[in-house]
Amino acid sequence: MSGITASAAPPLPAAAEKLRFYASWLVAAIVLLLLPKIFTSGGSTTTFSLMGISIIFSLSYNILLGQTGMLSFGHAVYYGLGGFLAIHSMNIIGAHKLPIPLPIVPLIGGLSGLFFAALLGWVSTQRSGTAFAMISLGVGELIASSALILRTFFGGEAGVSANRTKLLKLFDWSFGPQIQIYYLVAAWTLIAVIAMYALTRTPLGRMCNAVRDNPERVQFVGYNPHVVRYLAFCFAGFFAGIAGALAAINFEIANSAYLGAEQSGTVLFATYIGGIGFFIGPIVGAIFVTFLSLGLSDLTQVWQLYFGLIFIAVVMFAPGGITGLLMMHRPLLKAGTLGLVLPSYLIALLPTLATIAGLILSIETIVHYTVNPGDDSHIKAFGVGFDAASPYIWAIAAVLLIGGFLVARKTWTIIGHAWDGATSIAREKGIAV
Repeated sequence: MSGITASAAPPLPAAAEKLRFYASWLVAAIVLLLLPKIFTSGGSTTTFSLMGISIIFSLSYNILLGQTGMLSFGHAVYYGLGGFLAIHSMNIIGAHKLPIPLPIVPLIGGLSGLFFAALLGWVSTQRSGTAFAMISLGVGELIASSALILRTFFGGEAGVSANRTKLLKLFDWSFGPQIQIYYLVAAWTLIAVIAMYALTRTPLGRMCNAVRDNPERVQFVGYNPHVVRYLAFCFAGFFAGIAGALAAINFEIANSAYLGAEQSGTVLFATYIGGIGFFIGPIVGAIFVTFLSLGLSDLTQVWQLYFGLIFIAVVMFAPGGITGLLMMHRPLLKAGTLGLVLPSYLIALLPTLATIAGLILSIETIVHYTVNPGDDSHIKAFGVGFDAASPYIWAIAAVLLIGGFLVARKTWTIIGHAWDGATSIAREKGIAV
């Protein structure tokens, strides 16, 4: 029996793998330290802070969706409540001169998220699938509407504000400058990411995957799927509360927008676009969505429309997300057949870009006459000015959109043939694709 047990035990990772694992976290820490030195503008520092907050929030959501298979439409509840409790804590600490520095406040937000997740989660996680999604939506709308009613706690439409510099200084840091807030967010981001990665390697993390894939079998082997879902829900609420507290610290305010459906939708978009099947997927999605939302909002008035179109395109054509698309190429890279596919990508690039340009031009002209019909026809989108009333613009948009799409479809067929050939060679070499 001892021999059977020893042979069934998973092999310990080799020293080289351990070194590579710890080196990756060390590199991540160094990158976080050096980013403000490379990108020195104040806007870049603010953007990096928002990305760090979004990374924690997206990874916490992936504990539900990617790890446990629970689609939530109300995850912003725990993000927002963590932010509100953090703001109130900052005001209490500052008013009573309590010896609590600002870096401890995100933990208060996390514990607040954990408390409310534990309070609301037992009923919410009784069922998975559609039932859980509808319950989470109802809870989210309930809390969001309460934010405008319970003005004493939520502050009404104006929200609740605080002054982060009134708290106890730490190493002469007042946390007034944005660069100091960035390093606070970066430190908590690294801690939270490591903690959530460690959670995926625990027996609970494995059981979450099992509940996602086959809850009946989990129950058959002696585990309660409801308890597993509930524990995952509590962990997700804890890390969402940390993200909400960091957002409250960054903006020095918490309002009803923290709790709304838009916040829950944004984290769903970021997690799914990045790729729920990989731990790094929500990180990629959070960076992509944060950068895209900040960039598009400066380039066009209807940036949310493009945001939705991107999400629809990912759901239809890349259900594995951005990370899934990249990971598809790993076997080809390992087999040395990636070079067979790259030329077809270059062939398809031009007509695909033409199709996208035609779509953008069509959207901008149609939106101009739909939203602002009485304004001047000369508009500017994505840094390019044009006359929306000109028939030439409409003709160019039609040619780019229709013609580009027809040509692109043929080039996508070329990609498919090249991909089949490259994967066939990889399989012949014994590499799973």
